[in-house]
Amino acid sequence: MPRRTILALLAAAVPALGGCSTIQSALDPAGVNARQVADLWWLMLWVLGGAFVIVMAALAAALFAPRPWRGRLRGTTMIAAGGVALPVAVVPVFLIASFTIDWPLVPERPDRLTIHVVGHQFWWEVRYTGPGIDRPIVSANEIRMPVGQPVQFRLTTEDVIHSFWLPNLAGKIDMIPGQVNHMEITAERTGVFRGQCYEFCGAQHAHMAFMAVVMEPGDFASWLAREAQPAPAPAGPEEERALQAFLRGGCASCHAIRGTPADGEGGPDLTHVGGRLTLAAGMLPNGEGSMGGWIAGAQTIKPGNRMPNFNGYDGETLRALSRYLYELK
Repeated sequence: MPRRTILALLAAAVPALGGCSTIQSALDPAGVNARQVADLWWLMLWVLGGAFVIVMAALAAALFAPRPWRGRLRGTTMIAAGGVALPVAVVPVFLIASFTIDWPLVPERPDRLTIHVVGHQFWWEVRYTGPGIDRPIVSANEIRMPVGQPVQFRLTTEDVIHSFWLPNLAGKIDMIPGQVNHMEITAERTGVFRGQCYEFCGAQHAHMAFMAVVMEPGDFASWLAREAQPAPAPAGPEEERALQAFLRGGCASCHAIRGTPADGEGGPDLTHVGGRLTLAAGMLPNGEGSMGGWIAGAQTIKPGNRMPNFNGYDGETLRALSRYLYELK
């Protein structure tokens, strides 16, 4: 085989292999709703794949079969069977199957954990309420939930239309200004999964992702209890200097750190930002280096988001601030 052909095939295989990742795949279901969607997908694949084979066989017969066979293909019976009977038999099957797995109306249950998700350009606000939670627990760009327990979701948006899509655990649902949509998700296994905004919402739509962490119930309860606590007081002069840089540098006008004077509401809550897996709505792995790079170059990394570049900090202050924020876990 020519070398160019091999290289072309390898290049074509790259996006296909990328699609095999299971961290964001409807074909690797880890929840009740997602499994139903995957079952419907496989049903459609086999039925429509069979229909494709039949059509291709008829086409081949029309082109290459002996004349008597080609004459039969022009008959009224064949046209009625292929053009009327087959669609009438197949389409209702898909229609009924889709109705059975479509999101039913789920009444709100005050006795269940509820996760409120609000879409913003271009990040996710997350709040937890429910039994045993005295006041809403606020987070951002990451969802955690217990395995094996139904969890209610209330979904809305503060600006434009977004769409909440977590394919390993459920289907997608639009988030519409002025409207609250509901869904219920029951995860069947633990793991880390990736969600994505699925409705074009602006320049950084492609970089508006979130991580979903499914945990054992005991681990989730421990995490939720830690998440409800305010940030610890600065442990030494360096952390105090970092906090003062945060407060005086303009960060507190948009961000909150519970337990400190920072109470901004325009951006993600940073009380426990160091405990999240990613930064910038899934763009960067969490770490001191990523934190510093994001603070100094948010517009370089994610042009068009609402956080400016804070490049007025000297290197020592930026490192201290990055370390302080990363230690908020």
